[in-house]
Amino acid sequence: SSEVLEAIENVIEDVLKSLAQKKAPVLTVARRSDWRNIEFKDSVGLQMIPGCTTKQIRSDCPSSAPRFALMLKILSMIYKMVQSNTYATKRDIYYSDTLLFGSQSIVDNIINDISCMLKIPRRSLHILSTTKGFVAGNLSYTEEDGTKVNCTCGATAVAVPSNVEGIKNLISHAKFMLIVEKDATFQRLLDDDFCKKLSPCIMITGRGVPDLNTRLFVRKLWDSFQIPIFTLMDADPHGVEIMCIYKYGSVSMSFEAHHLTVPSIKWLGLLPSDLERLHVRKDVLIPFTKQDHNKLASIQKRPYIACQPMWKKELEIMAASKLKAEIQALTSLSSNYLSRVYLPNKLQFGGWL
Repeated sequence: SSEVLEAIENVIEDVLKSLAQKKAPVLTVARRSDWRNIEFKDSVGLQMIPGCTTKQIRSDCPSSAPRFALMLKILSMIYKMVQSNTYATKRDIYYSDTLLFGSQSIVDNIINDISCMLKIPRRSLHILSTTKGFVAGNLSYTEEDGTKVNCTCGATAVAVPSNVEGIKNLISHAKFMLIVEKDATFQRLLDDDFCKKLSPCIMITGRGVPDLNTRLFVRKLWDSFQIPIFTLMDADPHGVEIMCIYKYGSVSMSFEAHHLTVPSIKWLGLLPSDLERLHVRKDVLIPFTKQDHNKLASIQKRPYIACQPMWKKELEIMAASKLKAEIQALTSLSSNYLSRVYLPNKLQFGGWL
């Protein structure tokens, strides 16, 4: 915490120095969303290059002065929380003054900018995300406050902990982990008692694009157990994008890649080639939209696709067919095809990429 306080004090000191010299203070932040500032490293995923380009948030420019003020406001809130050892969620910060902040996304963005500027992970700034992910299966752990959590598959899942750093005593006999894109598929597999039937496993869903806690949790489980991790996604560009976030990270959070990515993650399904192989009926497939086409084209250009020839092939099949499929498309073969046939066969015979 002294490191965080010192980093904030240095920023404020620079502001005061500028004022003393009758200069307009500026804050310098990295251009986080610029692909030119990102490099791909096989062992880490997408990470920020050391000398990346920056932008200045000036206090004397009408377009950036409000953002400058909001950054100082949030820095002062972080400073007080670290001093008093209290925590707040991003929502708490936004709701502390909704008129001032304007929207939740402005707050989220500024927090990421601050984390990147100070080179301090967000959880060390005492800011927690509201968790949306769920976990179930052969896993138990103790939360920071001493609460014991047992995720052993019942019909209900457990919310991913909001302070992943603080959990300890992780115990599991799972043979593998399965990341499921959607909540509906996750619940269906829970109802089918999938976690126990095949062999003990851990199932996680980020319910779409994963939040920071779900990504931190997947990484923590990987560090703790070193078991294979598979993904079960829709066969569409959005599903591929989500899988890439777990495996290689996202551009906007590339400055934290070392804590968030798991490059050993495997693509289990739903593969575009599975649709042909299983003769899934054309009427349950969905035609591409222009947005799908653009998203797929952008994924195909990314640096990590070049080192994944099998993935490249699957994306080419998807592009050629101009069709996408949700995991639910497998129910057209039989109502419990996913848990009784598809997943057991894939896991037994190595049908992943």
